[in-house]
Amino acid sequence: MGLRSTALRRPRSGLIALLAALAAALIVLCLPAGAAFADTTEDGQEITDYYFAGNITFEGEPIEGVELRIEGNGFEAETETDAEGKWRLYVPEKEAYTLIVDEETLPEGVIVDPATLPEGTQPIDGTTGSFEVEFGLTGTKILNLFLGEGERITVSFIDQLLSRLVGGLNFGLLLALASMGAALIYGTTRLSNFAHGEMVTWGGVVTLLVSSFWQLPLWLGIIAAVAAGAMLGWAMDAGIWRPLRHRGLGVVQLMIVSIGLSLALRYGLQYVIGGHTHQLAGSSPTPMRFGPISLSYIDLIAMGSSLIAIVGMAYFLTRTRLGKATRAISDNPQLAAASGIDVDRVVRIVWILAGALAALSGILWAYFRPGVKWDMGMQMLLLMFAAITLGGLGSAFGALIGSIIVGLAVEVSTLLGVPDDLKYATALVALIVILLVRPQGLLGRKERLG
Repeated sequence: MGLRSTALRRPRSGLIALLAALAAALIVLCLPAGAAFADTTEDGQEITDYYFAGNITFEGEPIEGVELRIEGNGFEAETETDAEGKWRLYVPEKEAYTLIVDEETLPEGVIVDPATLPEGTQPIDGTTGSFEVEFGLTGTKILNLFLGEGERITVSFIDQLLSRLVGGLNFGLLLALASMGAALIYGTTRLSNFAHGEMVTWGGVVTLLVSSFWQLPLWLGIIAAVAAGAMLGWAMDAGIWRPLRHRGLGVVQLMIVSIGLSLALRYGLQYVIGGHTHQLAGSSPTPMRFGPISLSYIDLIAMGSSLIAIVGMAYFLTRTRLGKATRAISDNPQLAAASGIDVDRVVRIVWILAGALAALSGILWAYFRPGVKWDMGMQMLLLMFAAITLGGLGSAFGALIGSIIVGLAVEVSTLLGVPDDLKYATALVALIVILLVRPQGLLGRKERLG
């Protein structure tokens, strides 16, 4: 009886397996051609919801074999035109990118005609083969490129170097705003605040909510963001850091708390604005030419605002009683307390200032990237720590100098052949080199080592 039941089960199980295989085959056959496993294109691109595409023609005829590359925001892909002159480049998200046409693959004496470029497409530094491209309202952008006879324009190394130095200075100044606040927090509390990146993101998010989501004027969004940044700094110290300090927690425990707070804030911001990148009003304006240097009016406003804020912080630290008390606590908190300085009050004010500076830095960072994203402050965090360590732990002026060095190193490195994805690592290389020569940093003191 047992043998018979086993024999009966085997045909049934075989029949079930056969039916399952037939069902799977029918499902595959019913899919559109190429859709069964089409996660990538024939040239190896990962298919996403966002892409740039178009045709390349010369005198009405399609040009085959023209190589194109897209790069930016840590991403790079390449393709070439087919027999009909068509091309398509997929990107991971809806942001601004650089489109590069390999002019060596164009016919001799032929360039991309700049007069025929679509609206919103700008040549980079006046070249004929590199363009800044960005999406419109949808996640697709059609860029039909028309070739014409002309001389190919390239930019000399010196001109590129000058342009990158100015860009590095711009980036270094906005990085300094966040780094100076984080340096003051470390100097007065010895806390390495891993949530400082989210304080930067907070500034961009509040500006986005007020100016874009609520349709209020941009200037009101900026004021609201700086005020909200100051309030966030006050709330973090009043609700978390002051009670923990009074309970006698060590710097390691406080640092671990800051890591947890960073994660909570980061994913809370993602819940509020989603995972996509949002552009602030006026992002990516047409740049103005100053010789070989290309700057937009937003770049000029950003650099001017950063300088004003930095000069204001310098005046506060060197000319006011509260600023001198802050420096005294940073030098020796026990002696400062014994001298009658209200340490908790000064630390509270430091947190408020650090929050306001971080929010302002976040606004400028949103225009520099460009775009507001839920994790954009995290991209600056290691650079902030590098700048603070480079300049000298606890020194706000050291953080300023360190930020300028980091900004210049990041922007100039790509000119020296460093891939765009690795340009931020050059700041860490500069940090290691300087610390090997001067372990306390440029403006730090040896007694703060360790």
